[in-house]
Amino acid sequence: MIVVFLLLAVLVLGYSNGANDNFKGVATLYGSGTLGYRAALGLATAATLLGSLAALSFGSTLIESFSGKGLVPAAVTADPAFLAAVGLAAALTVLLATRLGFPISTTHALVGGLLGAGFIEGGSAVNLERLGSTFVAPLLISPVVAAALAGIQYPTFSSIRKALGIGRETCVCIGDELIPLPTLSGAASAARATTLSVGTSQACVERYQGAVAGISAGALLDVLHYTSAAAVSFARGLNDTPKIVSLLLATRLLAPAHGLLVVGLAIALGGLLGARRVAETMSHRITSMNPGQGFTGNLTTALLVVVASRFGLPVSTTHVSCGSLVGIGLVNRQARRNTIGQILVAWVTTVPVATVLGAIIALALH
Repeated sequence: MIVVFLLLAVLVLGYSNGANDNFKGVATLYGSGTLGYRAALGLATAATLLGSLAALSFGSTLIESFSGKGLVPAAVTADPAFLAAVGLAAALTVLLATRLGFPISTTHALVGGLLGAGFIEGGSAVNLERLGSTFVAPLLISPVVAAALAGIQYPTFSSIRKALGIGRETCVCIGDELIPLPTLSGAASAARATTLSVGTSQACVERYQGAVAGISAGALLDVLHYTSAAAVSFARGLNDTPKIVSLLLATRLLAPAHGLLVVGLAIALGGLLGARRVAETMSHRITSMNPGQGFTGNLTTALLVVVASRFGLPVSTTHVSCGSLVGIGLVNRQARRNTIGQILVAWVTTVPVATVLGAIIALALH
């Protein structure tokens, strides 16, 4: 029964991870007006699922890291009750944040669950030194690095754009308006007149004019933006799926390939059904952005997460992507401090909440 409970906890964790994380890769597409919500979500889902499947080849180090090996005694990591407590604690923490619209780190939630359940199962045997060097340090450093890198890259790309003679233009909306006109008989008739009006924030987007090697700058940037968004989503699936699958491997309930497929599908389902609240926060509440700024943020996130995955560093895609957006917001002076402050509070409380839940669930299961 505990093994079945563990499988359900992992599926719920995968679902909650998708609901909170899936849209983060394409938030810049939606926020800059390049793609609508449904199209952006479809791209994120497909790319994330591909990343989840690719993790079979590239995610072995992360799978080992998040099994709890080295953090708590080996006998504890083989206990399905311990793993179930970790998974369910992380899942409940992420689901709560998703309901409130806060983008938090599933990695942080897993670390909190490992701590809470580890203290109950292993007591003083929890390896705090390994916790700091392997988990906490990359999680704290990565958003700062992302903000700095995005803040440096965007002015560089902007200078290159200007050197190539590519300008920016903001659209206005031109259309027909039905205007009632009185007649001599008093009866109302109508005439159509062409009007010029400023578009709404949803309809009015900034585009680039000019060409690079005979290719429209706007079309080229869109292709690069789509590609970078897909790369971020792919990298997220590559980095996050092994962390969740690691909870199953100690039980040998599923082979790694089957586990990655099941968890990948749960992540995809969570994104399709529950991503809207976090999508609005990431796309519109952190900072305003144009397509060029969005592309820069995505490129920064993709590079950092892929490099981290290659070296087995459990960075948070959430922290990296939010850090990139904050870096863009600081450069364009449109960062929304209230939203950023709320997100920081959510980040700070993630580990304590998951730790308490992990301890409570571990006690209850025993």
